[in-house]
Amino acid sequence: MLFNVPQFIDIEDKIVGPLTAKQLGWLGIAGVLLLIFWSTLTFSTFLPLAFITLGIFGALAFYRPYNQPLLNFLMSGVNFFLKPKMYVWKRYYDSMKATNKTPAKTTEEIIVKRKVLDNKKLEELAKRLNQK
Repeated sequence: MLFNVPQFIDIEDKIVGPLTAKQLGWLGIAGVLLLIFWSTLTFSTFLPLAFITLGIFGALAFYRPYNQPLLNFLMSGVNFFLKPKMYVWKRYYDSMKATNKTPAKTTEEIIVKRKVLDNKKLEELAKRLNQK
């Protein structure tokens, strides 16, 4: 039985013209904010605030650093600065169950002989690794 497999699953669907739903949402939020600013502020304070708002929401809608949305990029940066840089492993002894304990081996039983590769075996291994 044959099934159709989607080809472009990493590309978002276009909703209105060349805009995706996320881009349309960001631009809609910017439009609502600009309408609020226009109705409450004077023109001299509205103009710089409008440019800043359009810059921020335009970047959120269209700018994709490292081929990911700007919001994801910013959140990754925030997580990098807030989370600890070193993970220290802590063993929880309460959750461990000691069952079927084997007797400890002596040092004589633990000794393992070291394998020695001669040149012929090493060349044969290199040939096998180079084969496709």
